[in-house]
Amino acid sequence: MMRRLTAIVLMVMATSLAFGSAPVWAGSRAHVYLFRGLADIFSTGMDVLTDELNKRGVYATAHSHTEWKALADQAAANYKAGKEGPIILIGHSLGADAVMEMSDYLGDKSVPVALVMPFDGTQSFAATGNVARVINFTQRDYAYMRKGAGFRGTLVNVDVSSDPDIGHLNIDKSPRLHARAISEVLAVAAGHMGLPTAAEKQEKLEKLVTPPPAASAVRRDNTFRTEEQREPAIRPAPARTEPAEAEPARGMPATRPETSAQAPASIAPAAPVAPPVAPSAPVNPRMAPLAFPPQPPPVRLAPVKPLDIPD
Repeated sequence: MMRRLTAIVLMVMATSLAFGSAPVWAGSRAHVYLFRGLADIFSTGMDVLTDELNKRGVYATAHSHTEWKALADQAAANYKAGKEGPIILIGHSLGADAVMEMSDYLGDKSVPVALVMPFDGTQSFAATGNVARVINFTQRDYAYMRKGAGFRGTLVNVDVSSDPDIGHLNIDKSPRLHARAISEVLAVAAGHMGLPTAAEKQEKLEKLVTPPPAASAVRRDNTFRTEEQREPAIRPAPARTEPAEAEPARGMPATRPETSAQAPASIAPAAPVAPPVAPSAPVNPRMAPLAFPPQPPPVRLAPVKPLDIPD
């Protein structure tokens, strides 16, 4: 086992030197990109393998196969900045096709790929010259990988078609193949391991969890507010006060308003003013009508006898 791992490390280093990339790896962190297949629902083994690698101190991330090109641009920029390397690609089904296309795309950007491990791709691809090692797990002969122009690395097609317990939909979940994949990754990533940083964990969490809408996003009226949040629409009216005495006219004797018992029969007492009724539907407090105190009843004066003025 140790002899095989040592050979892997030497092969990766030789390919990197031939590609002119060894100085970039100093102080960088290995990054394993894992890609799921169709609709991200048939390749859950890639998620499991991602967790297993992270538990062993290797920085690994899982993605949809449709994201490979954007991630390749990101990986190339990080590699040239000395932040990332060696680069390792693993994928299942359409994700296996994606890792072969991504390695070719990175070759066009002069970025080496240390290890590529397809899990049962849908077709055959040629390994490009920037790839140091290809381990292809497959159970169909038309998905064998082949050496392309300029390829000087190691290519192994691991045919598992003789195993009746492995098919296309579960090859990515095979514990035996996971163990082989982990050993290959650890051999390449030795000396370049590192767990996700706090910023990377926060970014991943923000993608998975959608925050609830802020309070300011709630409609300004009270239609969708809860009973505790609902504000009163109308302010309570002040306490009722007694009417003030009327000021007598000049030259007239002071009089006091009669009570309902002293009022003539022909004059009916004024009806009490009904208090304002709050609207049944919730009203926006900012647009609520102004509340006025109840008005006192009109002042009624007692009849006054005419004065007898002598001629």
